[in-house]
Amino acid sequence: MMSGKPVSGGAAGPWHWLSASVRGAAHHRSGLPNQDAVRVARCPLPDAAEGTDAPALVLALADGHGSARSFRSREGARLAVAVALRAAAGLPPSSAPSRRKRWAEEQWPTTLVRGWQAAVAQRLARRTFTAAELDPLDAPGRAAVASHPALAYGSTLLGVIVTPEAILYLQLGDGDLLTVGVDGTVARPLPPDARLLGNETTSLCAPRAAEDVRVYCQTLAGAPPALILAASDGYANAFRDDAGFLQVAQDLWDLLRTGGEAAVRPHLRDWLAEASQQGSGDDISVAILWRAAPIAIASTAADPSPAHQPPRTAPCTNS
Repeated sequence: MMSGKPVSGGAAGPWHWLSASVRGAAHHRSGLPNQDAVRVARCPLPDAAEGTDAPALVLALADGHGSARSFRSREGARLAVAVALRAAAGLPPSSAPSRRKRWAEEQWPTTLVRGWQAAVAQRLARRTFTAAELDPLDAPGRAAVASHPALAYGSTLLGVIVTPEAILYLQLGDGDLLTVGVDGTVARPLPPDARLLGNETTSLCAPRAAEDVRVYCQTLAGAPPALILAASDGYANAFRDDAGFLQVAQDLWDLLRTGGEAAVRPHLRDWLAEASQQGSGDDISVAILWRAAPIAIASTAADPSPAHQPPRTAPCTNS
């Protein structure tokens, strides 16, 4: 039986969202908790031209490393999400879009990393490492944690801020950010990071983490995406190849476009749990943002029955 929080959702302006997280099948077997964290929240941002607050959405998704040395990474992921939501308040007013781009590139990564490191230091000051946490580590592991305590809280982070003028994307570590156009075209706003090989990933706990953060600013002067999907790496790893995973984003857009939220929300956690059971075995968390205005453009994907047809799972054969 599946346990955990229900699917969350809401709306801000033309954008709607859903988010969900499931404990991985392998974690159920081993007794480990879900080490992902995901939240989407409304964030009123100052609009200097209008003298009012403009509606915005902030998405944050973190994946705790879960390794022996990162034994508090579940807590580290939750801290990452909380810090990311607070950091969005520093976005400059919309009267200066170029300032927003500079903020995203120059201040957003530093604000997030410093905020997370400060939160970790506060937690550690209140609750030092216990013998039960340290005893399972070998000598090099204990030495690594002693010299760099933030390692125990290690986590990746995905972030998206949607404003009326632009969408800001941020990625540190593994996981995926995908967009779907109104014609069903799937794209990555940030290209794959060549440094992420095997189980290696950049992380909030790295000494120079702010330098590893990648950011992209997409102006909405042209055609904004119809859907944005953020997912922890457990989702993509449940597929035989990248094409199968990209198809999921397109399928979700088809379901939402033709059937609305009711075509996805009741089934989302079951779909994620199935992907983990048949594929990666890892925790899987997703956040979906989409524009709910009707679009009179035929999809390039198959035409599923919204109430019953899930996104294709294509589980890995070696899992």
